[in-house]
Amino acid sequence: LCLDSNCLEEETLVPLEAPKLFSGVGPACHSYQFLGPEGNVDIELIDESANRYSVHFPMAGFYLWPVTCLGFLVTAAVTVRIAFDSWSQHPELKLQPEEQYMVAGPLFDISVEPEGVIAEIHLPHIISLPAKEVDMSWFHIAHFKDEEMILEAPARVEPFCAILENPSFSLMGILLRLASAIGISVPITSTALLHYHFYPKEIKFHLYLIPSDSLVMKAIDEEETKFHGVRLQTSPTVEPLHFGSSYIVSGLADLEITPKELKLSYRSPGEPQSFSKVFAGKMEEPIIFEVIEQTCKTSVWHTLVKPVELQFCAASPPSPFSVETFMKENHRHLRTRLGDLSGVLDDLQDSEVFTEEEKELVQQFPTQQRKNETLLRMVEKKGPQALEILFRSLQQRDPYLMSYLSQQSL
Repeated sequence: LCLDSNCLEEETLVPLEAPKLFSGVGPACHSYQFLGPEGNVDIELIDESANRYSVHFPMAGFYLWPVTCLGFLVTAAVTVRIAFDSWSQHPELKLQPEEQYMVAGPLFDISVEPEGVIAEIHLPHIISLPAKEVDMSWFHIAHFKDEEMILEAPARVEPFCAILENPSFSLMGILLRLASAIGISVPITSTALLHYHFYPKEIKFHLYLIPSDSLVMKAIDEEETKFHGVRLQTSPTVEPLHFGSSYIVSGLADLEITPKELKLSYRSPGEPQSFSKVFAGKMEEPIIFEVIEQTCKTSVWHTLVKPVELQFCAASPPSPFSVETFMKENHRHLRTRLGDLSGVLDDLQDSEVFTEEEKELVQQFPTQQRKNETLLRMVEKKGPQALEILFRSLQQRDPYLMSYLSQQSL
């Protein structure tokens, strides 16, 4: 969402404490928990209607809320209060016509007690990195104080978050600051959500195309649940999408789709989200859904839905977590998004999954994607136990990526 006068495989660096966060094979924590240096830390829900929370970190270390990718590096015990706000309620973003601002993540209202013990805050963003279209100098942390917007450059930007060191706290979130004349299209990490509603004579689907913001996903799921909607498991988009671009929803000829065109935009949790309604009759045959970028006519997402999924989806308990299934389903994303592999290769060699020669075989390739593909293929051939060791290593070495992929798999 561009907020101007006209419209409202890079290495991942994490604190040294991060490897301690992940020790289990299954999902590491529940929605209302931070991962800390000595296990899970419960989050207290203060006000559900206002999305207001409180959490007490009992000791120094790094704490990550996987559902939001919000993280804190603290030097001592501290209580943090977190609330979520809406970007659209801040007209300060429209006051400088020579520039435009693009929302790049959630808007948080954060306070801490005592002050001075937060060494770093990791604020989540939705920009798909690395990307040749994006200059890292465009990233800014927006602070809203006394009806003014103050911009601060982050200490560094990583694939899923921007980091502020020794931060001050306020209403804050990530913006991209762009010159109005640039006219670029910024790639966004995106998700397609598909919910179905069962009626005696009709099956209705709701298809959402949204940035990969887990808070927005949660808000949509909660709203759909009120009307007995059930989310179907689907894959992420094939390519990053772009704000302002138009995407065409298509399927079988006898499907009734309205509207057929969706535009990707950022709407804060709690705001109405755009979606396409798809009426499929009694749905006696499988349906293929597809989303096509309107200008280039390229397919950015598709999925197959079979009638049996609708019959048993709501009643069936969630299947047990399988590392082998998770790694194979996310093979393509791991191939394109893994960064430096030196630590992972050391872990595999220490666990006797790889020999020194196999480690060198991976390292000899000139490009990161070739290294990633070779690593994944070699480990897959060694079987489930080797995949589990790789999974644990990736959880330790790249917790943001693994947290993101885990959320997509829910």
